Amino acid sequence: MKKNLGLLLLLITACVFTYAINDRFLAPVNIENLLRRTALFSLISIGASFVIASAGIDLSIGSMVCLVGTLFPWLSSTHGWPWLPAIASLLSLAALLGAFHGVLITKLKLQPFIVTLCGLLLYRGIARGVTGDQTQGFGIEFEGLRSVALAKLSFGGLSPIAIPGVVFITLAISLLAAFVLNRTRYGLYLRAIGRNEVAARYSGIDTDSTKVIAYVVCSLLAGLSGVLFILDVNSAQPSDFGNFYELYAIAAAVLGGCSLRGGEASVSGVIIGSALMQVLRNAIVLLDIPTQLEFAIIGGVILLGVAAEELVRRFPRRSAASTRG
Repeated sequence: MKKNLGLLLLLITACVFTYAINDRFLAPVNIENLLRRTALFSLISIGASFVIASAGIDLSIGSMVCLVGTLFPWLSSTHGWPWLPAIASLLSLAALLGAFHGVLITKLKLQPFIVTLCGLLLYRGIARGVTGDQTQGFGIEFEGLRSVALAKLSFGGLSPIAIPGVVFITLAISLLAAFVLNRTRYGLYLRAIGRNEVAARYSGIDTDSTKVIAYVVCSLLAGLSGVLFILDVNSAQPSDFGNFYELYAIAAAVLGGCSLRGGEASVSGVIIGSALMQVLRNAIVLLDIPTQLEFAIIGGVILLGVAAEELVRRFPRRSAASTRG
């Protein structure tokens, strides 16, 4: 809770600083765009938090977004699939690939880093091969579906800002994820595995199934995000769609209180972390900072987050040691 409060204060500080330099930050269209992007990136970050809580990692998130996001218009617009079977098939594919990751990690004892790094390369390669590396989009088709995905909730003139519909999708999934992590036996088992997998196994927890489910959740949310992202932008190039999205997901999870050692996860913290990442990206544009520095800033944020986590972790031990001394 204290870490989330500190992160929230950092987010507010970043917003105030950006607004002080450029008052366009609080323009309704900019706030709506920030809300939409935060909601979309929060979905993949929540999925990443499940895996990180188990002391794992998933580097294939961006490529999963690309695979599902580009194959959706490829199936529906190019090959005439109805949108509902197309989405159901692609989300099922994402879940199966997540289970595949989990099985390789739990049964073959492969390192999560290696398994998901191969997924990063494999899924983007498949997307590029299947689509012929051509831009995929809906054109003027599926306007009804896109209008639902891009819907906004206004307040009858009471506020100039309309809330994007995707915010409510993310809110519903966030509440469900928080309930699972904090109020169910599965969430307890997942954190126990992250803290000490051997001890969890000896205490009777089915560690393999628990970890497989975490990777399924991560891939499924990445797939759902791919659908929402492509509906948002309407067209995408397989070579770069979803590039480095795993960085945003991992950064938001780490900033939001998920320890890379495992055993900790906070959905509310992840959402605040995602919002901070999007405010930083927005600030780069509004403050005329060269966009080439974007990933340098993200890398610095991740490094600071990990360093802060380590310092906070060490402080109680040092205090206890000095007290005993």
